[in-house]
Amino acid sequence: MLSAENISVSFGATPLFSGATFVINKKDRIALVGKNGAGKSTLLKILAGEQEPTSGTLIRQRDITVGYLPQVMVIADEHTVIEEAEKAFDHVNEMQENLDNLNKQLLGRTDYESEEYLQLVEEFSHENERFQLMGGINYRAEMERTLQGLGFSRTDFDRPTREFSGGWRMRIELAKLLLRRPDVLLLDEPTNHLDIESIRWLENFLARSGSAVVLVSHDRAFINNVTNRTMEISCGEIVDYKVTYNEFVRLRAERREHQLRAYQNQQKEIADIKDFIERFRYKPTKAVQVQSRIKQLEKIVPIEIDEVDNSALRLKFPPCTRSGDFPVVCEDVRKDYGAHCVFSDVNLRIKRGEKVAFVGKNGEGKSTLVKCIMGEIPFTGTLTIAHGVQIGYYAQNQAQLLDESLTVFDTIDRVAVGDVRLKIRDILGAFMFGGEASDKKVKVLSGGERSRLAMIKLLLEPVNLLILDEPTNHLDMRTKDVLKEAIREFDGTVILVSHDRDFLDGLVTKVYEFGGGKVREHLGGIYDYLQKKDMESLDELHLQPARPNPAAAETAPKEAGEGRLTYEQQKEKARRVRKAEKAVAECEAAVTRLEERKAALEARLSTPEGAADTALFAEYADTKEQLEAAETAWAEAMEALEELG
Repeated sequence: MLSAENISVSFGATPLFSGATFVINKKDRIALVGKNGAGKSTLLKILAGEQEPTSGTLIRQRDITVGYLPQVMVIADEHTVIEEAEKAFDHVNEMQENLDNLNKQLLGRTDYESEEYLQLVEEFSHENERFQLMGGINYRAEMERTLQGLGFSRTDFDRPTREFSGGWRMRIELAKLLLRRPDVLLLDEPTNHLDIESIRWLENFLARSGSAVVLVSHDRAFINNVTNRTMEISCGEIVDYKVTYNEFVRLRAERREHQLRAYQNQQKEIADIKDFIERFRYKPTKAVQVQSRIKQLEKIVPIEIDEVDNSALRLKFPPCTRSGDFPVVCEDVRKDYGAHCVFSDVNLRIKRGEKVAFVGKNGEGKSTLVKCIMGEIPFTGTLTIAHGVQIGYYAQNQAQLLDESLTVFDTIDRVAVGDVRLKIRDILGAFMFGGEASDKKVKVLSGGERSRLAMIKLLLEPVNLLILDEPTNHLDMRTKDVLKEAIREFDGTVILVSHDRDFLDGLVTKVYEFGGGKVREHLGGIYDYLQKKDMESLDELHLQPARPNPAAAETAPKEAGEGRLTYEQQKEKARRVRKAEKAVAECEAAVTRLEERKAALEARLSTPEGAADTALFAEYADTKEQLEAAETAWAEAMEALEELG
């Protein structure tokens, strides 16, 4: 659908990448990877048609549509959520008007055997088939499902978009993009503004989508679950691997090992040739052999080794002073915004040295409780910060709070004190701001670079309680791994608000679940928590009541009595339900596909040309038979699911 031929991009005299040649086909799910600044976002802009390459050609198949979600965009705020989402179907309304036009033309003609009439019938059939594939007039239900999958409730639909944060407005833009069903989806960090539930919903949506997908993401679990192909920008080249990201990591290591071995052999060969030339350069009897070796040396093509980022990015928090035994204690903490209760009866005790996670849907109060702990907003109840606690706080918008007029060096120079001032260049180099990069203005930095710079500022302050609100947004995978290791070695207390499952795994020992106005404690890591909830992923949280009745919740265990299933039985039942739901979904997809095929065949059979085509009749009969079988299979799958009920 998209074909790049020898594409190169340069900024001034500096090449970003060159000689990029690849093809994007239907059903391709491509992860575009590379270190920050390698050119991933630039390549997406070229594919989207928003930027021209310095040289080379991008060939786009005729009539294909491309949808592009950039990291940052200007969002209009004049409409409600539902009105903004409906803009995704402007083209459907145009198609409806076109079909009405064609239908009127057909009704007003009687020259059924003419070439013009047959062309009109064919055009109507083609447009009608496209119209049905785009959802036809029944798009409202799909629109609501998509908005809810991305975290909006029905009560949000009629709210003005200006009432939502930038992250939520980006979700609306993502919903519009998905609803348009483009042939190629280009997504630049789509998970940055999503919670874990919405990320998993998006994973499932993309798995079912008929669009080709090219995405940039630093969420390792997300790209592993979505993609089947990995393209890496490295050493100014694009290397294409037809495998998932995890497999790519393994193959890349093998590739580099082979390159290194070949490089070492080549260097030995070059050294031997040079040694021969030097030894016999002045011996007339060896003149022919020497000239032969010189020509041989000139013909050798140097072997290049894939770029590996060896910058010393070692993140180490300074030693911290001892705080009280329980740095944070909440007793009956409650927070209301007007008539809306964000959470109530919050009782938690975080021990010194513990690393805990705050998880749950966006809007359920994770960041709000963090602000209560920081003393930024009022609340009711008792919240005690122990004696000697020194808090280091990394907010979601920390990178945006940097002074854009300063350079990278000046930003750190203003907060550094004592002996640290003598090591600023070394610290910046450790965070990949070495050399000229330290003199860059903050305003020209990418999102990932700003996040690293904000993290450096946090590291320069000795603290014993770290509160990190979505610290991994915009960080590349290598930087996230280093940050994770540093937090693991940190001897203070850590509260992590994060939607990154891979980042939380093996790091936290306790999970606090926010939902329904309550905060519930779960001992163990992130996947222990999922297992306790009988879930494969956090996106199943939204299947539970959002605002449970506290009284009903207290009486439920008593009513269940002896009839309650054991944990293993619940786990097995949940597995069987998921399997049954998957079977129903597959049957529904088969029925929909066959219904669309049947409708298309009926449209062709309604034409004089189609009515005379015996092969078309045979295909129609076969499709009808397949449809009946699919409908029977769907009914049986529904029965099986209801029995598990």
